Amino acid sequence: MSIPQSDPDASTLPDAIALIGPTASGKSSLALEIAERFGAEIISVDSAAVYRGMDIGSAKPVPADLARAPHHLIDIADPHQPYSAGQFVRDARDAVADIRARGRVPLLAGGTMLYVRSLFMGIAELPQADPALRASVDALFDSHGVAAMHAELGRRDPVAAARIKPADRQRIQRALELLELTGRPLDELYRENARPPAVRARVLALLPCDRAAHHAAIDARFAAMLDAGLVDELRLLRARYPLHADLPSMRSVGYRQAWAHLEGELDLAGLVQQGQAASRQLAKRQMTWLRQLPHELALDPQRPDWHAAAMDWAAGASRGMR
Repeated sequence: MSIPQSDPDASTLPDAIALIGPTASGKSSLALEIAERFGAEIISVDSAAVYRGMDIGSAKPVPADLARAPHHLIDIADPHQPYSAGQFVRDARDAVADIRARGRVPLLAGGTMLYVRSLFMGIAELPQADPALRASVDALFDSHGVAAMHAELGRRDPVAAARIKPADRQRIQRALELLELTGRPLDELYRENARPPAVRARVLALLPCDRAAHHAAIDARFAAMLDAGLVDELRLLRARYPLHADLPSMRSVGYRQAWAHLEGELDLAGLVQQGQAASRQLAKRQMTWLRQLPHELALDPQRPDWHAAAMDWAAGASRGMR
């Protein structure tokens, strides 16, 4: 995302700086360094870290990290509560405004690309969920199953159904709710209700180029999560909250495979294999999204000079926030 360097108009100046990249690319450690050196506060862009108790599988900052720099949008929802991209945009916009009002630098850091796209490229303002309607649609899912409800969406809005995966209960449910509320196809609603970007940011993207090395880092990261107690963490969450496998929180990579293990569907070897494979697939999707998103600078974190270049970029970008 390029920012004019001469005669800037206030309406085009950035509100924040951002660091985005795939899993296991070094975002978290770099974000902490930038925050410490340039007076930034970190706004998490992670769809799993928003949930309380989901610490290991989301690689949530540990207390020592939280002591080094303030963090926002972590532990703001219980894992049985759906949290949407629209809610993230509202919360992130508020956090950016609060940080700037205190004379600090907002640093958005993470890898949930739907959140990134919604925040920096705009999101449609659609009708809020109606509790009674949601309950009735929930009942239909429970009685007919996700596949049948996806087929129903295909009958009523084929374009939306083609874009939504057949097992994605949350998005199928939301699409059916909007059809009931408005009687209009989703594409039409999105076009008519599009809003400008909520935040203008100077964006640094981390793009690992050596796939084999990146995959090795991803595999090691997932193995470390298991060693740290991912399965036990999920066991405690299931005892504490009314969870089920179709919740957005439980569809997160790592938790989905750990759930299958606790249900007896995967042995430990299968958990490792499927968890690592799903993490690599996630990284592939993140990289695809990332290449399509606007960014000012892209760096390969596997190159020896990347860290110095990143810190130089952060120095200039943070000065623009003052």
